[in-house]
Amino acid sequence: MIEHIVTAFQQTSWLERLAVIFGIIQVLLSKNNKVSNYFFGILSVTLSMYVLFGAKLYAEIALNMYYLIMSIYGWWYWTTNKEAKDRPISSCSKKEWQVVGGIVFGGFFLFYFILKGITDSDVPMWDAWVTATAWAGMWLLAKRKIENWILLNISNFFAVPLLIHKDLYLFAALTSFLFIVAIFGFLKWKRIMRLQLN
Repeated sequence: MIEHIVTAFQQTSWLERLAVIFGIIQVLLSKNNKVSNYFFGILSVTLSMYVLFGAKLYAEIALNMYYLIMSIYGWWYWTTNKEAKDRPISSCSKKEWQVVGGIVFGGFFLFYFILKGITDSDVPMWDAWVTATAWAGMWLLAKRKIENWILLNISNFFAVPLLIHKDLYLFAALTSFLFIVAIFGFLKWKRIMRLQLN
């Protein structure tokens, strides 16, 4: 098994390796509540889209397009908006949970039917679920809601075996790393929230 992973890593393209490196930098900066996370996120998702196209993970490409849009939005929102710059980390309101539910279930059904109907995807349900839950998590990250880590980890949990299924071992390793970092990100944001109250 380890030999297979080492061989797969050696066959990994430089684009995939760079996408993973930038993705690691992005999530570490995000965990520390740094606005510069968006710059590295933009680099990572741009490279990832090219790699994912070769693997026929079309919903994942759409997810990365969404990441790109939300990264640009998040960067703008955190740097130019005085209110956003000073906005503390907070929890979701009931209304925001309704938006999250709409993004997850609306996105899932939309992607599933598109993937099933007009693409050659062999994993439409799986790909759609990973994408929809990540969409909701990224929306919450831009809003500085602590629950972003929960939604992103639901997506990560299902994404790891999907990426292994597609022989994208480096992306699977990155996603496993992101899963662990998201746990620490949640705990760190929880501490920041407590400090904000003092």
